[in-house]
Amino acid sequence: MKNKTIAKAMIAVMLAGSLPAIAQDRGYHDSRAQERREDRREMRQERREERREYREDRREARRDYREDRRDDRHDNHRARGAGPRHDLYRGQRLPANYHNRQYVVDNWRSHRLSAPPRGYHWVQVGGDYVLAAVATGIIASVLLNN
Repeated sequence: MKNKTIAKAMIAVMLAGSLPAIAQDRGYHDSRAQERREDRREMRQERREERREYREDRREARRDYREDRRDDRHDNHRARGAGPRHDLYRGQRLPANYHNRQYVVDNWRSHRLSAPPRGYHWVQVGGDYVLAAVATGIIASVLLNN
């Protein structure tokens, strides 16, 4: 009986001594786990922000590229037109003085031009050629003599 009591007392002392250690260990692990969760949460948030910034940068780059292309087309279009003053462009009306027969190119093959569509004719304006509508004089195409 004495041995049983001593054994019970020893077990109680051992359990009492180890419980605070278990509780401390558990608390230590919980705080470390909490820190890891917070770290992961912060990393996910940083990745989200990086992806958002990357998408915004790509959108801005595409927008800049489109604007540059639009500016280039505009600049190339306006860089040089047909005629002695380089002021004739597609979509404009051919000046009245070029409606005269002396400017119309009838032998377009010898000038190495394509056949004009029905209702159009080639007009030589300085060293350049303009494909214009016969009835309205609207310029459909411009070939520059570089």
